[in-house]
Amino acid sequence: MEVRYSVNPKDVKRFTTDELRDEFLIQGLFQSEIQMVYSHVDRMIQGSVAPTSPRELKVKAGENMGVSYFLERRELGIINIGGSGKVDVDGTVYDLVRTDGLYVGMGAKKVIFSSDDTKNPAKFYFNSAPAHKTYPTVKIERSSITPRHLGSIETSNERNLYQYIIPGRVESCQLVMGMTALEPGNMWNSMPCHTHERRMEVYMYFDLPETDVVMHYMGQPQETRHVVMHNEEAIISPSWSIHAGVGTHNYTFIWGMVGENQEFDDMDNIKIPDLR
Repeated sequence: MEVRYSVNPKDVKRFTTDELRDEFLIQGLFQSEIQMVYSHVDRMIQGSVAPTSPRELKVKAGENMGVSYFLERRELGIINIGGSGKVDVDGTVYDLVRTDGLYVGMGAKKVIFSSDDTKNPAKFYFNSAPAHKTYPTVKIERSSITPRHLGSIETSNERNLYQYIIPGRVESCQLVMGMTALEPGNMWNSMPCHTHERRMEVYMYFDLPETDVVMHYMGQPQETRHVVMHNEEAIISPSWSIHAGVGTHNYTFIWGMVGENQEFDDMDNIKIPDLR
């Protein structure tokens, strides 16, 4: 598991392209082995696996989480963006087809990922956050979620927002997680943009053709920077940073948040003319 430390926004003003990418961009997702990044920004863990044989989520020797198993003091949100697969949680097996999700509560001792067809493997993407209480493990089907329809074709940001793990639907200690899909012909997400000082966020972009990119905008509203991102890459967004993107093609992204509260609409909006 790779460890990333918190970064002062004053330092980010002076970062080179490579320094920005090293600190915030997460590449190499969906390998046959579980890949994880531990961010000291609210201690969020981002991970993924495209299993060609069963893979167990566990604490590896030498890592400093201070627990005997991965979810001893954590909760977990999973979304599958690949072929059909299974997640075995302490002997209970959940079948997840593409865009199905799963919330796993604190205390589950074994979480095992597998694909139904190794030639078309599942692609499990997950976020994990510290937890203080056990909530029930819940399977989430995207077809069961009524999306929030946002934006318009006139502003190139018509999109459907699917809230998977959120108060009132699937209870969690602090993790909030979902998916946003842009309609064809639309390229912008979260514009006008915002920050939310009380929560950090991680974006994972997918459904993007290999020859296309997303220009992900970050930084303080008056000190913006950008990171060029490709299909199936993720980026860490600290609470002080905007998080908006424009693609050369429409795309979908998974968002995950943790922090002081779970109020999805608790955000500090930034007027477009005020960006620099």
